[in-house]
Amino acid sequence: ASQHEASWFEPCLWPSEWSLHDTIFANNEMSLRDIEIYGFDYDYTLAFYSSHLHTLIFNIARDILVTNHRYPEGLRKYEYIPNFAVRGLHYDVQKALLMKIDAFHYIQLGTVYRGLHPVPDEEVIAMYEGCHVPLEIMSDFYGKSSHGHTMKQFMDIFSLPEMTLLSCVNDFFMRHNIDYEPVHLYKDVKEAIRDVHVKGIMYRAVEADIEKYICYGEQSHAVLKKLSAQGKKMFLITNSPFDFVDRGMNYIVGKDWRDLFDVVIVQADKPSFFNDRRKPFRRVTDKGVLLWDRIHRLEKGQIYKQGNLYEFLRLTGWRGSKVLYFGDHIYSDLADLTLKHGWRTGAIIPELRKEIKIMNTPEYVHMMTWLQSLTGLIEQMQVHRDPTSRAVVEEWIKERETKDIFNAQFGSLFRTYHNPTYFSRRLSRFADIYMASISCLLNYDFQHTFFPRRTPLQHEAPYWPEHGSTGLGVSSPAPQDQSRV
Repeated sequence: ASQHEASWFEPCLWPSEWSLHDTIFANNEMSLRDIEIYGFDYDYTLAFYSSHLHTLIFNIARDILVTNHRYPEGLRKYEYIPNFAVRGLHYDVQKALLMKIDAFHYIQLGTVYRGLHPVPDEEVIAMYEGCHVPLEIMSDFYGKSSHGHTMKQFMDIFSLPEMTLLSCVNDFFMRHNIDYEPVHLYKDVKEAIRDVHVKGIMYRAVEADIEKYICYGEQSHAVLKKLSAQGKKMFLITNSPFDFVDRGMNYIVGKDWRDLFDVVIVQADKPSFFNDRRKPFRRVTDKGVLLWDRIHRLEKGQIYKQGNLYEFLRLTGWRGSKVLYFGDHIYSDLADLTLKHGWRTGAIIPELRKEIKIMNTPEYVHMMTWLQSLTGLIEQMQVHRDPTSRAVVEEWIKERETKDIFNAQFGSLFRTYHNPTYFSRRLSRFADIYMASISCLLNYDFQHTFFPRRTPLQHEAPYWPEHGSTGLGVSSPAPQDQSRV
């Protein structure tokens, strides 16, 4: 596994060391002048974790499979591979295949893995009768494999160890010629990962050594203080339990962290929180005792559990585009808020750090310039049908593949070879803005308007001025320069 040792989780860097990655990108025009209320998820939004956490989740879930589900002892030899998978991949539950799918439901050949090894393109094409995945077997709205959908999409940053564990167990069974049912394997791994969270194993481990697991605390604190100084309302809605959040926020902000928030909701059970009107709020004491009184208002300084968004809107009156909510999970955190409630949404995409860093390298700039030229050559040469010309064109087509410069197995989070990924498609639909971390807000004042970069539609391109081919991340103008967003 030595080829996978590098991780996109870099050490805990301070702003001066990653100032090139402090841009906020816009999918939809949005002005901070209009935002009065700021909401936050907790995990990977206010609290950002080191790579040690994924190793912890993988190891505990692996051992649960062996101890509780009677999987072979030999699985304990597998270690977490930090840079094996990327977020947004699809997993075919019945075929036990992990793959990347583009915005048009086409599988990117070369990114289909059974276990830890790629599946030959010919085999993939035979299994799926081509490369297209029909809508009816794609994952459901929230990325889950349910109601006949045979694909699961992994959108959560916490899902990286789950994908790796699935791949490792598949690899073990294949290496030892063990016959197994892929559906059972998927469900067992899913249950083991869930136990790591639900039974509090991960929470206790993080609380016991918080400095090992949490990064960027000072920057989250600075953002919250800046918003508070401007008189902005703030709230927290998280699926994590209060003790875990309290311990983390004490470390990030201090013991008075609750003074910054007007409303704090824990164990919210998102995305159900946004849709299920039946669950009432319940007040929780500092000792974790659940109170039984009816909630008539959400008070500052109090902690509330569960509830639902409809009751939240009724009690606070915080509706529409004056609310901006940040989260890392495009489906569970952002989709319903955008589609049903008209809140503005901000996606936290920590992978941007690594991808933008790569995009700013001379190697990438050269590659993209050559790729544009190569595409033009292919367009012109494809009319020639003689064997020599066709052989040259075939070689050029292979040369257009840019996967390895990002992740060796699955390429960029945002693109297949040439199309946006399915992840990118959902990101552009459900997030008004996106950024590597909320610390990016420190670079903008509260009068700033974020403008999406206007790019030509295909039929408009001939009438537009020539555009540079180096992409968004190559130059790094000042944050006030709206061309960045």
